[in-house]
Amino acid sequence: MDTFKLLSEKMQKRIWAMKWERFTPVQDQTIPLIIQTDSDIIVSSNTASGKTEAVFLPIITKIEVSALTELKVIYISPLKALINNQFGRIETLCKDCEIEIHRWHGDVGQSQKNKLLKNPSGILQITPESLESLFINKTGHLISLFQGVEFIVIDEIHSFLDSQRGAQLRSLLSRMEAYARVRPRILGLSATISNFDLIKRWINHKRPEEVEVVEASDEGKELQYSLLHFPAGKDRKIPLELFEDLRDVTRDYQSLIFCNSRGMVEETTVILNRLAEKEGIKEGYFAHHSSIDKAEREYVEKKLATSKTPQSIICTSSLELGIDIGAIDLVCQIDTTFTVSSLKQRMGRSGRKQEQAQLLQMYTTSGDSLVQSVAVMKLLLEGWIEPAIGYPVPYDILFHQIISLCQEYNGVTWSQLLHRLDENAAFCKLPKHSIVNLVSHMVHSEMLEIVPGLNEYIVGLEGERLLRGKDFYSVFMVAIYYDVYCGIRKIGQLDKGVRFDIGENVILAGKLWTIKDMDTKKNKIYVKVAVNAKKPKYLSDPGKIDHKIAETMFGVLCSEEQFHYLDAKASQSLEALRRKYHMYGISINQRVAWESRDTLIFEPFAGTVLCNTLIWLLRAVSGLDIKRWPSQVERIVLPKAVIFSELVEKIQSREWEEADLVSYIRENEWLVTKYSPYIMDELQQEMHFKSETDLKGALEFLESYKLITISLAD
Repeated sequence: MDTFKLLSEKMQKRIWAMKWERFTPVQDQTIPLIIQTDSDIIVSSNTASGKTEAVFLPIITKIEVSALTELKVIYISPLKALINNQFGRIETLCKDCEIEIHRWHGDVGQSQKNKLLKNPSGILQITPESLESLFINKTGHLISLFQGVEFIVIDEIHSFLDSQRGAQLRSLLSRMEAYARVRPRILGLSATISNFDLIKRWINHKRPEEVEVVEASDEGKELQYSLLHFPAGKDRKIPLELFEDLRDVTRDYQSLIFCNSRGMVEETTVILNRLAEKEGIKEGYFAHHSSIDKAEREYVEKKLATSKTPQSIICTSSLELGIDIGAIDLVCQIDTTFTVSSLKQRMGRSGRKQEQAQLLQMYTTSGDSLVQSVAVMKLLLEGWIEPAIGYPVPYDILFHQIISLCQEYNGVTWSQLLHRLDENAAFCKLPKHSIVNLVSHMVHSEMLEIVPGLNEYIVGLEGERLLRGKDFYSVFMVAIYYDVYCGIRKIGQLDKGVRFDIGENVILAGKLWTIKDMDTKKNKIYVKVAVNAKKPKYLSDPGKIDHKIAETMFGVLCSEEQFHYLDAKASQSLEALRRKYHMYGISINQRVAWESRDTLIFEPFAGTVLCNTLIWLLRAVSGLDIKRWPSQVERIVLPKAVIFSELVEKIQSREWEEADLVSYIRENEWLVTKYSPYIMDELQQEMHFKSETDLKGALEFLESYKLITISLAD
């Protein structure tokens, strides 16, 4: 099949103008599907494989005429920056058409938004939060906006699937369908997808079997990678040698250097710039993370994209998704990424040109990080990625969307509300009695109000307080920050959860500052340039570790497999970590409780959710203060006096229900989301048990592995 001939003349002309010699594999597979079928489609292929063009070339072909008078395409992105970045890319494809491309987010001016509202047409780029604001604030425009929509393109769809934000987006898409003449086709794009069955159900819960999958691999792309180990000292201070090596490695490359915390980004930026300055080079390294002011971040992105000399950005996950920052030669990672998906996404930022290899340099600073990095790389090379698990029982998002629905329709009857929720893909599987109880609770707490006579539900007094708050449109928790200024120039933000004092030195945006003044009422900190600084006290939350990664880590420790990409120090450190497992002949089907002088430390290597469930079970049968060891590997700390095998026997000797664990889950261990405090306790507990607990898996784990206790005190 000649894919090129399926496109319109204008699209063919545009392709010639862009001097394309051929389509990429993902484009060759996707273009015919969009043009010749009416299916929803999942497009899964590596970063820089041309997914955006794969969907927009055929979409534009199909809407060339109709898009002049109606809004036809809604492009949904997880990031405003990605919208801004993709705007020019889509605009280039539309250059020979008269199709309008609109952006709608917090940084877009009202005049541009009014232009869309007055004459809906073309393509709209938007975030879920801005889509939510349309349903609440532009109710009179919803029919004219959505009636002609034929395509919904969801970029980086994997970033939504397992989160509150994904449940919100799924609800909004269902609500949009009520205004469209025909159900819009959904096209999901991602470089890191594995659980296609779940994603098919997410996209089309009524007919998931009709969702088409385009999975284009990039097996021909060469990957060059190595791992260097620089153990941190007892004070956890990273050796200067790591930064010196990082300077040597990045000196001649356009590089992205990923860190796991904002504080590490800042510290790394300062040290690397000091090393560069010794060579007479100023500002070769730039910091990029969510606490740095948007204008500063955009300046850094543009500088790297346009620089003719080697530049590097040190960043958190803020540059993990596909924002275009030019051709990246090299990706560096300081300590483990915690997930395979993250490593693949970050690694894909380099080697985007057809003939270039992907270059990855990893660094580790602790034994745990070393073992986990090896496990993550091993799984990546095997082609495994964390499967999407979805966001089960989204009662918190149901609460939020009921308020939004009541506002959208300016009041709904009970039957109308139930019908809307029953038709909503995000909530149709929730038990009806739970929905009834939640609505009743919302009336009782004045989140909703029943209008006498009309028997309509409207937003109540307390619901109005939430609805009119500036953060209502987002469903994820937002930290509270101080805005940091040097004179009138905003530098970025510092977390209010950390204590700062006048005269204290901080690092922000890769530079050193001294706090001159603080206005706590206005949440502002004023700084001046400092001579030296301590790093901010940012914390890193690694999130959940998948069972498969934890299990692979244990396999690495028990095996004698050699990894060619480790440097000598990493290989020696890995052998030292393996020594006790080899010494006692521990096999992959065993798990060990290590008995030291003061404590018993159990290493389940089972992933975060199973480990937490085991802790709650052990507390329940012992009544003791059993907790997790503070490290990235899940270790369970028990008093030495306990006989571990007896505790396990007690767990196995009784029937368990999730309710049996409630008394043993500490307050700071419960799942808390932005809107979960507004729902009833029983629904909060159900959310926790569905997301954070695996009782069946924990009991099967104890049956599956031989648990042994080994004394290290002798």
